[in-house]
Amino acid sequence: MAFDKKMYKQRLIDNMVERYLEVFGAISIEGPKWCGKTWTSSAHSKSIVMLDDENTRNLALYDINLILNEESPELIDEWHLVPEVWDAVRRKCDEDSKSGKYILTCSTELNDEKKKKVYHSGAGRIGKIKMYPMSLYESGDSSGQASLTKMYDGTQENVLVKEIDIRSLANLIVRGGWPRNIEVSQENANLIPKSYIESILDKDMNDDKKRDRTKMLMLLRSLARNESTVVFNQTLIKDINDSESEMIESRITLADYLDVLDRLHITCNQDSYSINYRSPKRVGKAPKRHFVDPSLACATLNLTVDKLIGDLNTFGFLFEALVERDLRIYIESLGGNLYHFRDNVTGLEVDSIIEFANGDYAAIEIKLVSNQIEEARKNLLSFEENMLKKPKFMCIIVGNYKAVVKDKETGIYIVPITALKQ
Repeated sequence: MAFDKKMYKQRLIDNMVERYLEVFGAISIEGPKWCGKTWTSSAHSKSIVMLDDENTRNLALYDINLILNEESPELIDEWHLVPEVWDAVRRKCDEDSKSGKYILTCSTELNDEKKKKVYHSGAGRIGKIKMYPMSLYESGDSSGQASLTKMYDGTQENVLVKEIDIRSLANLIVRGGWPRNIEVSQENANLIPKSYIESILDKDMNDDKKRDRTKMLMLLRSLARNESTVVFNQTLIKDINDSESEMIESRITLADYLDVLDRLHITCNQDSYSINYRSPKRVGKAPKRHFVDPSLACATLNLTVDKLIGDLNTFGFLFEALVERDLRIYIESLGGNLYHFRDNVTGLEVDSIIEFANGDYAAIEIKLVSNQIEEARKNLLSFEENMLKKPKFMCIIVGNYKAVVKDKETGIYIVPITALKQ
């Protein structure tokens, strides 16, 4: 594979890759297809082995050591096609104390049958890194004039920013963060996400056994309709059921199909946050459902830019998904995690909680339009009042706004998504 490092577009994950290569004998970069794993790994490697090539794969099956002899760091792309690679790399890492020998990539976690071919976790030898589609900052669609780090430090300044029009914002959702889709025209922006869904239905979901295409499509549509919400399995089951007699079977089917989507890195759920709340027993535990990129929800429901503009309710949920995709990328690049919050008694919700590596956190509300800012402000203040440990900062992320500002009275930041970075 020809790779020109001059053409490489920097990703936030690059710093983590460099750090891990200095510590571990090997690293494993995992994430959905087409998110840029191979391209990023190639930028950090000196040799490349592509296991999706049949001849190379057969060579590995004859003798795994025949493919583990290139210049390091050696990229072994799609290693899951030959699961024995994992233990072979782990053994190579045990031979000496050298770090940065191998970079493994995979777009599919091993199914139960393939897991039987892996005998060691790789703990201490192989460092795991999760990769996602591009954030708006990585794709060049965010100016980065507002920084989570600066808000945390209290050094974020008020600044005027370029305001995005509603049509362009809708296009960012439909297009998604797929590297090959960044420069595609708005007219064709939905083609790659649609192709992704077709690939799941026609091939990827049947990696270990044959599954029902119609039921998987019904599940994907249900997840898309419930994007950015806390939807329970019972609702999903009803959406894929043909009759009441199938209820028991559908529970098994649902668990299996959701597991497939998890293994393919298609779904990326947002866990709940309960630490430091005055009444932790009231806090909801269910995760908020997400596709790994909101463009997949659009592709599943055949949503276009015009359809989103014509349905502001759906637009709002998918805008929330876009923001939370980016928040996850930004906070994980800082060593933190993304959560959501809900009080089951009062109904108080906070769209996003970002927890930093040291345990500090920030509370974030997400609103598509600026006339919802006052509602979001009241919600955040109510949340803050009920927390034992107060948030480090609070923020309202909006779709279109002319500035990054800090409210003098409350200290709450107001930030357009197209100005945000880590």
